[in-house]
Amino acid sequence: MAQGGKDDFWGRREAPSLDDIEALAAKALEALPEPFRALAAEVQCRVAEFPEDAVLEDMGIESPFDLLGLFEGIGMTEDGAAPYTGQMPNRVWLYRRPILDYWAEHTDTLEDIVTHVLVHEIGHHFGLSDDDMYAIDDAPD
Repeated sequence: MAQGGKDDFWGRREAPSLDDIEALAAKALEALPEPFRALAAEVQCRVAEFPEDAVLEDMGIESPFDLLGLFEGIGMTEDGAAPYTGQMPNRVWLYRRPILDYWAEHTDTLEDIVTHVLVHEIGHHFGLSDDDMYAIDDAPD
């Protein structure tokens, strides 16, 4: 341990920043296999501290820590492959604080968690439901 003791040791630690989470997300996007990478190329990835209150209210979620990510847009199976005039681009939101909270409580690496949340939300872009993705997660390798 450092000479200054516990407080000195922990005083030099910083939680991963918004930029750090964004860098992990960019790495995960680059690692997507083709053709998924090309099909997701127009999906914007954003990182915020927490979801907006309106999002939580719309989804019936009480705690902002209960939502790690969100797909915002129109999935490809709903004719969302190409935006219409005035339509916002499809976006994936990653929420830093809930992700860090999850990371602190589990053994997964931060990179694995960010990748999992990002892939889950991109799954919505491809038209998969939450139930579809849970079934994929639960399927044997």
